[in-house]
Order: sequence, then C-alpha cells, then structure tokens
Amino acid sequence: MNEERLENIESRITFQEDMIEELNKTVYQQQQKLDRLEAACASLAKHLDALAAAKNDGMPASERPPHY
Repeated sequence: MNEERLENIESRITFQEDMIEELNKTVYQQQQKLDRLEAACASLAKHLDALAAAKNDGMPASERPPHY
C-alpha cells in the first residue's frame, strides 16, 4: 500500500470514530430527555386520576349520576 492511501484510510477511521462518539452523546441525551418526559407523563396521569376521583365523589365512572 502506498503512503497516501494509508493516510486516507487513517483519516477516515478518525472521522468515523469522532462521528460515532457524537452520535453516542446524542443518543444518551435523548434517552435522558425521554426518561424525564415519561416521568412527567406518569405524574400527570396520577394527578388526573386524583382529580377525577375527587370530582366523582366516590361514584364509579361507568355509573350515571342520580339525576339522569
């Protein structure tokens, strides 16, 4: 192999390693954001359930109110 070709291959490998590192950082940051969003959704769902339970005053959601 000639020297120029070897240098070209080495520079491509270096570029690919840098790109892989950047992609790994991006995936990690996205996973952190996804975890925060899932926690927020779970918290909101619990809050909505609590509000619905308080509004129904103990009446099951499938039953009609007595005035119907």
